[in-house]
Amino acid sequence: MNPDFIKYQAQTSPYPLGMEVSHAIGSYIYDTNNKKYLDFVAGVSACTLGHQHPRVNQAIKDQLDKYSHVMVYGEYSQSPAVEYCKLMASLLPESLNKTYLVNSGTEAIEGALKLARRTTGRSQLISCHNAYHGNTMGSMSVMGFEERKQAFRPLIPDVDFITFNNEEDLQKITTKTAGIILETIQGGAGFIEPHDNFLQKVRKRCDEVGAMMIVDEIQPGFGRTGKLFGFQNYDVVPDIVVMGKGMGGGMPVGAFTASAEKMDLLTENPKLGHITTFGGHPVIASACLATLKEITETNLMSETLEKEKLFRSLLVHPLIKEVRGRGLMLATMTESAEITNEVILTCQDKGLILFWLLFEGCAVRITPPLTISEEEIREGCAIILNVMDEILNKKNN
Repeated sequence: MNPDFIKYQAQTSPYPLGMEVSHAIGSYIYDTNNKKYLDFVAGVSACTLGHQHPRVNQAIKDQLDKYSHVMVYGEYSQSPAVEYCKLMASLLPESLNKTYLVNSGTEAIEGALKLARRTTGRSQLISCHNAYHGNTMGSMSVMGFEERKQAFRPLIPDVDFITFNNEEDLQKITTKTAGIILETIQGGAGFIEPHDNFLQKVRKRCDEVGAMMIVDEIQPGFGRTGKLFGFQNYDVVPDIVVMGKGMGGGMPVGAFTASAEKMDLLTENPKLGHITTFGGHPVIASACLATLKEITETNLMSETLEKEKLFRSLLVHPLIKEVRGRGLMLATMTESAEITNEVILTCQDKGLILFWLLFEGCAVRITPPLTISEEEIREGCAIILNVMDEILNKKNN
């Protein structure tokens, strides 16, 4: 591991993986020894179209030759951002027609929480146990995992929690509730899907009491579940959609979308209800636009469901208890965190990138680029099964 990486660059944990990256192309990342690694993680669901996708790269280069940052967000009309927001409105339900572009998923969550309070005039926010929505103060306040929050308290007040998929808990959404925020598919908790029309029941309860329904699409969004957004699998329309990660084809970005009526409330009483210097950056917006067009103009979304079937058919092993998730948002569940750790670390040694989930220690993250080929899926799954065979043999001897 490069000692300067540890000495000068702040870390997120005591034990980073530490690969020294040389370059990346398609579904592969290469280290400085020119060893190639098949990427089953896509930068944690961020590189929707793989690495160095020609359409995204060209869009970035073309925009760099025109102009980069020229003014803070919302003052000048810049065609990449305008075109992106217009295309997004055409792809979403009619009530989701105005988008605020920001720099990251967690900033988009902050904006969505503020919008819920501004729209309703209420303060209470409700989230789910084991939810993850980002790591800034507001986003952390709606994180449902106390271990990661305790050191930073006090956080924002008037936040309560329910259990995902627990219909009885929906009575906790009342006329005091500004909004409830949910991941469409719980990510850090272990790629848990909504069951028994849970999201529809959340929608119904919000309508009954006038609360905003906010869905966090930062991980499931942009084709990963076979639809452009995960909520479209469950016959529900939220009030606010939050997006990030896969939105920019590997570039840093986030956004939140609502009705024009709601979004316009951020422009007055007070003015500048949400502001950002670099939101809607023309180079980033160009990458987003190219990514969105590629996803929606090709068969990538429908192919995602076929690739899911291939993964599920291949990932059969005594150490795999189940495969959770939908599309290319999958997690193989082992019986222990120790086995999961060994699988992930040994697979990296053998040239396959896997990763963990935030809270569920038994899960092995499999979130490859949507562009991954069937041949590459077979190649990566063969490595996983080989490593699991080795672990099982050691266990039995």
